[in-house]
Amino acid sequence: MNPREAVSHLTPGHWAAANRQLIRKALAEFAHERLLTPEPTAPGHYAVRSDDGTREYRFAARLLALDHWQIDAASITRHRDGDELPLDALDFLIELRDTLGLSDEILPVYLEEISSTLSGTAYKLAKKPVSAAELADADFQAVETGMTEGHPGFVANNGRLGFGVHEYHAYAPEAASPVRLIWLAAHRDHSTFTSGTDLDYDGLMRDELGEELLGRFADTMSGLGLDLADYHLIPVHPWQWWNKLSVTFAAEVARQRLVCLGPGDDDYLAQQSVRTFFNTSAPARHYVKTALSVLNMGFMRGLSAAYMEATPAINDWLADLVAKDDVLRRTRLSIIRERAAVGYHHRQYEAATDRHSPYRKMLAALWRESPVAGLEPGRRLATMASLLHTDHEGRSFAAALIERSGLAPEVWLRGYLDAYLTPLLHSFYAYDLAFMPHGENVIMVLDGGAVERVIFKDIAEEIVVMDPLADLPPEVRRVRAEVPEDMKLLSVFTDVFDCFFRYLNAVLVTEGVLDEEAFWRTVAVCVTDYQASVPQFADRFRQYDMFAEEFALSCLNRLQLRNNQQMVDLADPSGALQLVGRLQNPIARYAPPA
Repeated sequence: MNPREAVSHLTPGHWAAANRQLIRKALAEFAHERLLTPEPTAPGHYAVRSDDGTREYRFAARLLALDHWQIDAASITRHRDGDELPLDALDFLIELRDTLGLSDEILPVYLEEISSTLSGTAYKLAKKPVSAAELADADFQAVETGMTEGHPGFVANNGRLGFGVHEYHAYAPEAASPVRLIWLAAHRDHSTFTSGTDLDYDGLMRDELGEELLGRFADTMSGLGLDLADYHLIPVHPWQWWNKLSVTFAAEVARQRLVCLGPGDDDYLAQQSVRTFFNTSAPARHYVKTALSVLNMGFMRGLSAAYMEATPAINDWLADLVAKDDVLRRTRLSIIRERAAVGYHHRQYEAATDRHSPYRKMLAALWRESPVAGLEPGRRLATMASLLHTDHEGRSFAAALIERSGLAPEVWLRGYLDAYLTPLLHSFYAYDLAFMPHGENVIMVLDGGAVERVIFKDIAEEIVVMDPLADLPPEVRRVRAEVPEDMKLLSVFTDVFDCFFRYLNAVLVTEGVLDEEAFWRTVAVCVTDYQASVPQFADRFRQYDMFAEEFALSCLNRLQLRNNQQMVDLADPSGALQLVGRLQNPIARYAPPA
């Protein structure tokens, strides 16, 4: 790529617009997390001052349910001694570093993540705009690569530290560039493969690669005097090969414990999660999730070889639970299982590090089912993250779907809630089971514009059974965690209400599709109807009250501002939470009579 062309999106206009968008989000989310306390200056107008009081940010905002600051980006101005200054996101963070608790160690890395996020926004602004209405008629991958925001809560949500600009163009989801994965042969003395009960290694490789490519790989190995049967094949992100494995694992390559076989034949597209790929050459084939040693949104995005071993068994256990439960079957919930995993054990790095080390997470992969294979005729797929997407004219994808469905907004919303919220509630009350059901982890099955059912994914790393005494098979016990009683229901209040419904409500209210009362009343009726359908859980409904007046505010950005390289320990998901004050529960007023 021409070096000048690679940065053609970095123009003064795009950069100014990106900074304005990011400062709007920072003001809104930091105020929501009570890091900032905007001062009212006039009805609907507020100000935030820098640490030293010399600079002031002024803006217009509307305060919605769950302390959601709906800020008018165009209204934001920055002032010093009566002069108006240009908006600059890096200046904003430096001016408020003490208020935000940014340490000397974290601040420069966070600024780099913000710079990368701004660059990504500028790239999206430079793309040919696609209207929400057009996107509502688009296919699965057009919607996936058409998202412009990423995680709605995190301010630095597209850091991807490690990607050069040429690699951004090649591997960022929004770039929508076809990618061919690189395949390595890993000696079986140093690699581990596990799979679901009805799948084996040879069958998976034949289905994923085909006999011709497997033959070429075998010939390459024979030419080196090696036997492919002594090795496991591992798909690798091209970035990981060029930037990490070819150097950091050089001894393994030199000793032929690892052999690079080159790219496969299929084209893939990077998904919103960056390291997961959808097969566009053969869409019914598996997703492939790869290790990627880039820093993005609070984690190095590697994959642990040891952690992956139990993944297929956990997925099989959950699939069986879902299939046997009457309520979950009625909602038509499905999961796409992570069917197989493979990982490489570098003995020396393992001897030198603990289980958290990124050096243990450089070479592993898993295969996840594709949702395409089980799709009914006439149905389409879309990531749930798309419901929060707004186009260049401020039109929302959610509103476009509602219009396309021909349904009244409340009817459309209730159908979506029955498909998404009801299975989450039932999993919690029936099994003490919580998912991580954010927008990127849920796929909607659409009939026209209506949500017919949903599919959950990213299972083994992110589900938790919150009953420490739960009877689980030995290979599944990793998902069991002891969570304090008063924090259990945060799996719904935080992950669903605060981290998704808060934004969906704002999107629909701002566009005039629904008012707040109608939105939250519909949520409340969905909860009430679910509870009425399973009276056997009445004691648990009282113990874990969805209609409680308030719940703890759990702050995501505070986690990243404190430690942007390892926000939480996945084995102790509640241990690192930053709880600051309380939020009023927007459905409390709709509680059914006792």
